[in-house]
Amino acid sequence: MLMAYPADEKETGVRTPVPDKHEEELVRLNRALRTLSAGNRALLRMTDEQDLLHEMCQVIVETGGYAFACVAYAVHDEAKSLRWMAGVGTDIALLDTFHFTWADTEFGNNLPGAAIRTGQPIVGVHIEDPAYAGEVFAPIREHIIQHGYASFTAFPLRVEGQVLGVLAIAANEPDAFDEEEVKLLSELADDLAYGITNLRTHIQKREAQATITRLAYYDTLTGLANRTRLVEELEAAIDDAKRQRHALAVLHLEVGHFRAINKVLGYRAGDELLQTLSRRLSSEIQSKEILARVGEAEFALLLPDGGAEYAIQVAQRLLIVLLEPVEVAQLTLDARVAIGIALFPGHATNAEFLLRRANVAMHQANLASGGYAMYTEGQEQEHTRRLALMGDLHRAIKNSELRLFCQPKVDIQSRRVCGAEALVRWQHPQHGNIPTFEFIQLAEEAGTITPLTNWMLEAAFSQTYAWHEAGLEWPLAVNLSGHDLYDPRLIERIRGMFSTWGIAPSLIQFELTESAVMANPTACLETLARLKQLDVKLFIDDYGTGYSSLSYLQKLPIDAVKIDQSFVMPMVINSNSAMIVSSTIELGHNLGLTVVAEGVDSQAVWDRLAALKCDVAQGYHISMPMPAEQFQAWSSAWSQGSHCQ
Repeated sequence: MLMAYPADEKETGVRTPVPDKHEEELVRLNRALRTLSAGNRALLRMTDEQDLLHEMCQVIVETGGYAFACVAYAVHDEAKSLRWMAGVGTDIALLDTFHFTWADTEFGNNLPGAAIRTGQPIVGVHIEDPAYAGEVFAPIREHIIQHGYASFTAFPLRVEGQVLGVLAIAANEPDAFDEEEVKLLSELADDLAYGITNLRTHIQKREAQATITRLAYYDTLTGLANRTRLVEELEAAIDDAKRQRHALAVLHLEVGHFRAINKVLGYRAGDELLQTLSRRLSSEIQSKEILARVGEAEFALLLPDGGAEYAIQVAQRLLIVLLEPVEVAQLTLDARVAIGIALFPGHATNAEFLLRRANVAMHQANLASGGYAMYTEGQEQEHTRRLALMGDLHRAIKNSELRLFCQPKVDIQSRRVCGAEALVRWQHPQHGNIPTFEFIQLAEEAGTITPLTNWMLEAAFSQTYAWHEAGLEWPLAVNLSGHDLYDPRLIERIRGMFSTWGIAPSLIQFELTESAVMANPTACLETLARLKQLDVKLFIDDYGTGYSSLSYLQKLPIDAVKIDQSFVMPMVINSNSAMIVSSTIELGHNLGLTVVAEGVDSQAVWDRLAALKCDVAQGYHISMPMPAEQFQAWSSAWSQGSHCQ
């Protein structure tokens, strides 16, 4: 070891060693190298950013022999303060009390603040530095003197091109941190910044992967599993059930009237409803059961261990939970849910077929007591038939394979034909005559009700024009569904047809069911008002079945009500029905409305209606619906007295 001795000690022969300056530099250089090496090893081990900061400070102090090391991050607040993240050899809680800042102020001229602000290392500062002579630094100077710190340095930590914070190091030697030592410590600071960047990159990748996984396997609206994850879980559960020889069940749930809720209240309300229902359902399932959202308003529940009895118990429990009304858009809604149940292995032995059969059973649940139904043989064939009919109906509308039928309306007092109701019939080439109520429902489910309405409008206008050309001024009434009332193009389409065919508004009438109007009276009012501006007559159909009152209907721009046949047909043998019909006729006339009786199927009913001064009759006693081309001949026969069929 090289040492230097003063001259006077040589003369006296007393050998008092004095450290060589070069040797001191080598010692400091070696500790910087040890620190750099140990720091790099720490970088390889650490998987957490906070752990990395603490480990690096510990390496600097314990391996490098420095007095203290600490890391602070720059806070981008109004004061441009520092947040002390880690420290060894000093109390970072105490450092917080000094309120360091990296602002360009007198107090921001501190070592860490200057390194952050300038982005350059600040080295070789010691306790006697004039920068620390001001009054604002008095508490810091006292702390430094108390702990014996003699010199300091600070290195900016650059992460992704921005100064994230600072690494501050202190030594007990006043002449520490020469050029070579600072170069190595600066490299250590860069390595620390790289480690921080690397850890954050890994975290971002993990978060991105987690996001991808959520998008792939979870529904973003409800947070539930989606169909993809449910199928995977169901396949695994089936494999396990096969090995262990036990049953499992799948429940398929659908929220009723969801499309109508979306149309009336908006999609945000629909989303809120689904979120509320998903929370209720989630609160009722067991840990191993999987609840998933598998459609717009459809959920599925996997019961990985349970047969028919358990599945029914769960379905009943869920229906009770969902009975409580839901507050949505400041309205109270009844969430009607139908549940279908399918079982492994009795109903299917693979995931797709099991889900399909639970879905088929769900479509039957509205007809089953309690709101749930178990899959039975034959349901799937009927479901498949209905799906095929949906496609066939679309083709039938497009290719004009439907037929226009008319059912006469007759003025009761004069017995004269006063118009007809336009009806549609579908003679399927394979399945024969399809009941009207069935394919109307199919059209609503398949989203083809608007094309069907357009077909009806075109057929009705064309037929009315033909009668007009023949000198017959018979108004023809077209039925509009609840879906049609929300079609923004409906009014312009009807106005265009009046222009195309050139017929008087009095020859076209529109009938709307009471239930369709009462589903959302406020929204319907605007459509009805615009229809009325076309100078057409509006009828409320099936009156008495939609839970309204004539006093409320008075607010709507209607011209007539049609008493539902369920009250008219039994009126001669049922006093309650007779009272309802009599009251409706009287109140209707008091409100200035024409009253039409549907379901007039006998002379006795006709006579009773005539006595009550009902205006118009419609029913099988007059005529069954007939092809439009036969209506003129039938009218001639009726006028000649052949009016009972």
